[in-house]
Amino acid sequence: MTQRLRFSTARDLFQAFPTALDDMAARPSDRGSLEFVRDLAGSATPEDAITFSAYLLGRREAVWWGHQCLNTLPDRLAPDDLRLLALAEDWVRRPEEATRIAALDAGMASRTRTPGVWIALASGWSGGSMIGPDSMPVTPPPYLTAKAVNAGVLSVLARVDRKDRAATLRIFVDMAIRLAMRT
Repeated sequence: MTQRLRFSTARDLFQAFPTALDDMAARPSDRGSLEFVRDLAGSATPEDAITFSAYLLGRREAVWWGHQCLNTLPDRLAPDDLRLLALAEDWVRRPEEATRIAALDAGMASRTRTPGVWIALASGWSGGSMIGPDSMPVTPPPYLTAKAVNAGVLSVLARVDRKDRAATLRIFVDMAIRLAMRT
C-alpha cells in the first residue's frame, strides 16, 4: 500500500523548508521521508529525527505530536506547562482563530520558554497574525510552527535522565511516524 506523505523524500522537505538545514546536521537526501527519519533516529545525532519530524508533519499534526510527546512526561513539566498544553490541545481540537489567539497570547505572556510554552507558541504561529487584532497583521513564516514544536520536544527530552533519553527519543519518533502515516 502506498502512503501519501506530505513530503515523499527528505529532499522535498528541505526544498520546502530551507530553514531545516539550519536546525539539523543531516543533509538532503533522496531517501523516502519515513526511512530518512528512522535512519536519523539511529544516527550520531538522533535529535535530528525530532527536528525532521517537526517539519514533516503539517502544522496541526505537529502541534498535536508535540503535545502528545510532552504529555508522556508530566513529571518533567510545571503546572504552567500543563495549562499551556491544554490551550494547544484546545486549538488542535477546535482550530479556530479564538483558540489560536488564546494559545499565542498565553505563550507570549510567559517569562521563560519552557516546553509547554513552545507548544502553545507553535499553535499560535500556525496561521493568522502574530500580533494582536488592533495592529496590522503579521503572518508567521511557514517554518515557525515546526521550529517551536522542535524546541518544545527537544527541551522536554533534555529533562529526561540521560540513561532513558535514547529510548524516549525513539518513542517520540515512532509517534511522529505513526501520525505521518495517518495524515
